[in-house]
Amino acid sequence: MEENSNGTMNTTESSAQSHSNKNDWKVLCGILAIIVIALLVYMFLGKGITGNVISENDANTKIVDYLNSKTGGGVTPVSTKDIGNLYEITVSYQGNNVPVYVTKDGGYFVQGAIPITGDVINTDTDTNQDAPQDVVKSDKPVVEAFIFSYCPYGLQFEKALFPVYDLLKNKADINIVAIGAMHGEYEKIETLRQISIEQLYGKDKLFSYLKEFDINVDISSCRGDDACLNKYLPNIYKKLSIDKTKIESYMKSGAEKFYQEQNTRASGLGIGGSPTFVINGAQVNVGRNPEAIKKAVCEAFNTAPSECTQILSTASASAGFGASTDSSAASANSAAGCAPA
Repeated sequence: MEENSNGTMNTTESSAQSHSNKNDWKVLCGILAIIVIALLVYMFLGKGITGNVISENDANTKIVDYLNSKTGGGVTPVSTKDIGNLYEITVSYQGNNVPVYVTKDGGYFVQGAIPITGDVINTDTDTNQDAPQDVVKSDKPVVEAFIFSYCPYGLQFEKALFPVYDLLKNKADINIVAIGAMHGEYEKIETLRQISIEQLYGKDKLFSYLKEFDINVDISSCRGDDACLNKYLPNIYKKLSIDKTKIESYMKSGAEKFYQEQNTRASGLGIGGSPTFVINGAQVNVGRNPEAIKKAVCEAFNTAPSECTQILSTASASAGFGASTDSSAASANSAAGCAPA
């Protein structure tokens, strides 16, 4: 399984576990601009920005130290490869292998690499496979966030969606939609759990659960292991007055039907990446912060409700598990995502 932007831009799923105590992964603004500028320079220099090439080992150490300074820890090196004008350094973070790129002088971190000629490879830009469609307005917009339940970028989008749901849940039909399980069987199990909570307790309860689940950095290291999850999930159930026995029973009986229906919905729209945002059946590129999502939803009303005048946060949520935000990425209209090979 792989993590990427649209199904053709891939990173390999790792079996390594990340034990980071904090998740403050920074989603960078202007990635494409950085890539283009850097690669235009490479066309003329044929080497690093300054021409002062450092070794693969030094580049490896430098980028891992940099990423750990941004995330609070948990990033470990996997492999390093010289790809001509960049070093491709694969790191492990929260159980996933992620390729990042460093200019050969060690001066610039590039999260994706786009060659001037040939096919696009290994880039994290936008999970929507097609250009955004025009959104048809309606009295009550249908809003769908298509998510892999353990995708770090899906979690990022969910966290940005929470304030929008709280603000507009009585005006718009806002939904989390499953698109399968690319990270392993444990991801399907978690999705079945979330479906069960919604079916048995309603959408408000699902969002309350997601707010607890998404910020729990300890859950990220469990990777679906029952013994590990049993340290954390019962506390969430108790806090939200959710009956564990009822949920587990429904996961084995009724949840599969809804899981398949949601997967079929995603397939019917040609969606394979997480997160993908859809309003009234049209895919929408939107910044991963509450205000940007709110504006996109509000623009889909025939007559926007008064709630749309309320200003929400413009800080982007952090990728993966955790409660931190990143105001520096607030204006980004697209970011990395997860998609199977």
